[in-house]
Amino acid sequence: MTIEKTIDGDGARGRSVALAAVRGLALALICLPGSVLFLCLTMVSLALVPIGVGIVTTPYVLEGLRAFADRRRLLAAEWGGVRIRRAYRPLPEDANPWARTFSMLRDPATWRDIRWLPVDMTAGFTTAIFAFGLFLYPLEGFVIAAGLWRVLPDVYWYGFVPVSDQTTALYAAALGVVLLVAAFWLTPRLLGAHFRLTAAFLDAGDIELAERVRVLTETRRDAVDTSAAELRRIERDLHDGAQARLVAMGMDLGTIEALLEKDPAKARQLLAQARQSSAEALTELRELVRGIHPPVLAERGLGDAVRALALRLPVRVEVDVDLPGRADAPVESAAYFAVSEILTNAVKHSGADRIWVDVHHAEGLLRVSVTDDGKGGAVVGAGSGLTGVERRLGTFDGVLAVSSPAGGPTMVTMEIPCALS
Repeated sequence: MTIEKTIDGDGARGRSVALAAVRGLALALICLPGSVLFLCLTMVSLALVPIGVGIVTTPYVLEGLRAFADRRRLLAAEWGGVRIRRAYRPLPEDANPWARTFSMLRDPATWRDIRWLPVDMTAGFTTAIFAFGLFLYPLEGFVIAAGLWRVLPDVYWYGFVPVSDQTTALYAAALGVVLLVAAFWLTPRLLGAHFRLTAAFLDAGDIELAERVRVLTETRRDAVDTSAAELRRIERDLHDGAQARLVAMGMDLGTIEALLEKDPAKARQLLAQARQSSAEALTELRELVRGIHPPVLAERGLGDAVRALALRLPVRVEVDVDLPGRADAPVESAAYFAVSEILTNAVKHSGADRIWVDVHHAEGLLRVSVTDDGKGGAVVGAGSGLTGVERRLGTFDGVLAVSSPAGGPTMVTMEIPCALS
């Protein structure tokens, strides 16, 4: 049993080394032509920027370069277990070629990709091809010893062994054994060195942290602006709604006091009017409080708050909630108002007959998806309200994804990192 396990272990080790060698060859075939192509295209495109041609071509070339670099990041993770972080700045929405070009050129990640290309076509190619060659070269020594030496020139050098007869051919085979043993140890390490070299030039590192700080600064500014706008809305609603009704009710009560003995009928009429005004003011205050922080959200959590929200809509809404606990109050509030905005957009603009809302928590993320059977065409921006939702979620490091082809259906998915209590 021990011998069989040893044989199986050696076989698995041999297969992994052979796989590393094949992957080295594949990388070598990618490194040199791919890096040379993108370096030439990038240099030519940048050189044409002053005459205007490069303004049009540069975004396409750099997007191709990013795709090439992303592919190498993926291979590094899958083949070498090396995670290479990316941190490209988002491009402006609906930007013209001029804005796209200079936005990409101001991105430090773009220049990191460009600096990586010469390294990849030289040192990257060398480490990859050596991972393959070191595994393949010993086989030549065995073939020479098997009789190939007879058809070779009078003196054929295999490594540092001059092969001219069967004895020297056996020396070549012995060297092949030594090289094969070395290949079992070096080939995977050469492949790992290739990926670490790639990571040294492509990994975002501190730049990712700087980009993260920049994004947080922007989301904080958006949060402050949103809070200020919300405060102005509350003040306006109070001034134009409940406050005006309460002032009118006070005036009516003063008139009632004056008419109570002179004209009781008129006083009773004004009293009924004051009672109606108080009821309307109370309703408006409740709506205002619900707009700030719904009581059902505070008391019963996000799931029941979304269900209550769905009941008030004129469209059939199915809500599926799977939350084993509650998130922090700010996260629940952000998710609730994001769902409210999306449902409002769906009712107003999509022409949907049915809407499905799914709320669940998995892998440390609060995931909410809203799907409708409307006409589709929803996009972030273009006055759709989704931009505000994206900014609201960004305050909590959340993301928004929208799938809305023409003709529908529309699916809006939100994810917010959080823990449940």
